[in-house]
Amino acid sequence: MKKSLLVLTVLSLAACGGGSVSGPDDTPPSASPVDALAADLQGLALDDFYHTSFGALIRRSPETVVWEALTGTFPLDSVGLDDLSDAYSRDTYAMYQVVLDALRGYDRAALDAEGQLNYDIYEWYLQDVVDGLEFIYHDFPATYMLFAQQRQTEQFFTDIHPLATVQDAEDYITRLNQVERKFGQLVDHLELQRQNGIVEPALSMQIAIDQATPLARSSGPAHPYYTRFFNGTTTIAGLGDAERDDLNARALSAVNSSVIPGYQALLNELSNLIGGAPPSIGVGQYARGRAYYGYSLRHHTTTNLTATEIHQLGLQQLSRIHAEMRLIFDQLGYPQDETLQQLFLRVTHDGGVIPAANVLPTYAGIIDVTEQRLDQAFDIFPSADVIVLPDPFGGFYIGPSFDGTRPGAFYAGTQSDQPWFQMRSLTYHEAIPGHHTQIAIAMEQDVPAFRKIAGFTGFVEGWALYAERLAWELGWYEDDPFSDLGRLQYEALRAARLVMDTGIHDLGWSFDQATQFNAENVGTSTGSSQAAAARYSVWPGQSTAYMIGMLQILAERQRAMDALGSQFDLKGFHRAVLSNGAVPLALLPTVVDRYIAGVQAGP
Repeated sequence: MKKSLLVLTVLSLAACGGGSVSGPDDTPPSASPVDALAADLQGLALDDFYHTSFGALIRRSPETVVWEALTGTFPLDSVGLDDLSDAYSRDTYAMYQVVLDALRGYDRAALDAEGQLNYDIYEWYLQDVVDGLEFIYHDFPATYMLFAQQRQTEQFFTDIHPLATVQDAEDYITRLNQVERKFGQLVDHLELQRQNGIVEPALSMQIAIDQATPLARSSGPAHPYYTRFFNGTTTIAGLGDAERDDLNARALSAVNSSVIPGYQALLNELSNLIGGAPPSIGVGQYARGRAYYGYSLRHHTTTNLTATEIHQLGLQQLSRIHAEMRLIFDQLGYPQDETLQQLFLRVTHDGGVIPAANVLPTYAGIIDVTEQRLDQAFDIFPSADVIVLPDPFGGFYIGPSFDGTRPGAFYAGTQSDQPWFQMRSLTYHEAIPGHHTQIAIAMEQDVPAFRKIAGFTGFVEGWALYAERLAWELGWYEDDPFSDLGRLQYEALRAARLVMDTGIHDLGWSFDQATQFNAENVGTSTGSSQAAAARYSVWPGQSTAYMIGMLQILAERQRAMDALGSQFDLKGFHRAVLSNGAVPLALLPTVVDRYIAGVQAGP
């Protein structure tokens, strides 16, 4: 998971000015951030334009700057949290439009191939954000998923915010004192949504309420925002006991006076809203919901595929995957008249279960073995390490920091035992050669900062699913049919998402209908299938990016193989794709065209 920059939110830069009752004030009014940015971009060379404009945009989200460890590259004017106010968000969208208009003032035709690729990627990114303005109230910013503001804020404090120095601790406390303000703005946004006829469905809102309740009712000393700080101050070098006690006391006070009241305000708002929340799921039920869904599909897949095309693609892929599963089931002697759920219960039992206490070392061991095999298909490797960290839910990745001080992290669920058959593919997806390989390498390239940070879901998740399949192509599952079935089940999950996501948001599927489809076509339990349906209901379009991305990467690889014949080299193809970082899938053919032309031209 990478923090989204789609809707940047930061501390307000309100205009001031005017007079007073005692006489005129000759102080000129401050320029709006939009006008100031337009002035700052005048007459810049293109490389300077990229740096200045992207710096202005990313600073709209101080949490992103800290999250990516960019304070040395894009210094913040003050210590704060993101601003979620409506006026601030609209100013941010206007700034994106200013940057887009200014970019189009440069002569693209005068640029070399690399320069044109930079231009095209930035233009696609900027236009995508600008296109989202008309759907400013269609999102679900306080839902239960990882992208929700309350979940992102919690992770920012408990995992991301640095606590290496006394200044880090002071900044942490300053930001703790702003949580109530931020969550108040989140409540205001929810009210604006309600006034515009959009309230999150009751089913997923109830999950969000259940998750927010402990944080709203926790005692200060036991609150995760405080325990992380308390534990962190024990490792700050040169910090005396008295100073540490003072810092801890101030942090505890901030948790009690800002964090807990912030969660209480959010909980109260959600509790008030749920009475009028719709019982049905899917954004198609709202005014302009279908249009919003079309935008969401373009945003996440970075293609122009329609909901109908995506739905049919999912059905086609499921048919292929089920046939491949059946071959392995037959090899294992499994009955042909059992459901997928019954068959995967057999796989769970026969493949073995890893006790919760051994989950982390097992994942770390898979990474160690995989690192020794990477040179079979790669000649470019990330410098940053990847570590495995525990998480109540798990199954996601956070990339290394921009400055190299924080490694990449694969967060693994450790609260319960885990079936072995799923663990290898999950590691290949989240760590190596999946997310970590792709994201960490992208961070190390000599390209404009926006190409390192502005990820595109279709490519990022498509590469990670491609990595799972690549492991099969390289023979890494040959000694383990159970893990191979795990790979196919994950692939079926991604294919089923194409059908379920479009079913929910375009065809009006019910929650039960989506749950049943997942159980029958993926073979997971009813509980897991319900979780899948709930996720897709609040994150429209996102889940379709995985399979679409993988299929396009495979198609581009095949195109390169056809064009180059014996000159094709898998390592060279991977180097070309990874060294360009994440790109919109609409621009991936350009990257591959350059690779093909370079090979054909010779050394």
